[in-house]
Amino acid sequence: MQPVMTATEMNAFLQKVFLEVAGEFNVEEVTETGVTLRLLVQDHHLRPGGTVSGPAMFGLADVTAYMVTLAQIGPRALAVTTNCSIDFMRKPAAGVDLIAQGRLLKLGRQLSVSDVLIFSQGMVQPVARASLTYAIPPQGVDLPQ
Repeated sequence: MQPVMTATEMNAFLQKVFLEVAGEFNVEEVTETGVTLRLLVQDHHLRPGGTVSGPAMFGLADVTAYMVTLAQIGPRALAVTTNCSIDFMRKPAAGVDLIAQGRLLKLGRQLSVSDVLIFSQGMVQPVARASLTYAIPPQGVDLPQ
């Protein structure tokens, strides 16, 4: 399917609707099959020892699945996570951004299912993998734009 939002539109949407994460994520690319997102790693994302924390990686997976869904349905602030399973597979490199590659596995009227791989910038092997399901609000039910 052709995406209905561009990376620029998604970044503007995040800045407008989700001020609590403004400046933390950047949508790098949107394609027919998915999105690539960057976590702009800052000190508050780190755990003792200087590596990116699990909650920060979960947040990246969650926002990536959200953006994968919005790429196909448009800006719907009230789409929400209903399920997430995440595997932390290896330690992220210290002090570098994380890159998430998300792909939409299924899009229905009420739910979307996505798969997300997370990489430390410069690493070939993923540091985490997540599967997420989003609930999509009915047409006409959302925040005013």
